[in-house]
Amino acid sequence: MHTLQPKHIKLREKEVSEVLDKFNVSKAQLPKILLSDPALPEGCEIGDLIHIERAEDSDSEKGKGEKREYFRVVV
Repeated sequence: MHTLQPKHIKLREKEVSEVLDKFNVSKAQLPKILLSDPALPEGCEIGDLIHIERAEDSDSEKGKGEKREYFRVVV
């Protein structure tokens, strides 16, 4: 994994249900990521939920070095 690449984490079933409940959405409503994407961790399958952690630019006024979370469904 490249140092500038955001961390991609495959979520377990319990974590998936917590995320879906928290945001009150279904997997079909979440953005997609291709199974062929090189950033995906080993062992991902279609239908898996991926948690992407991206650090904000520490120089920007909005970010202040905070982390942002994104979720994608593997298709």
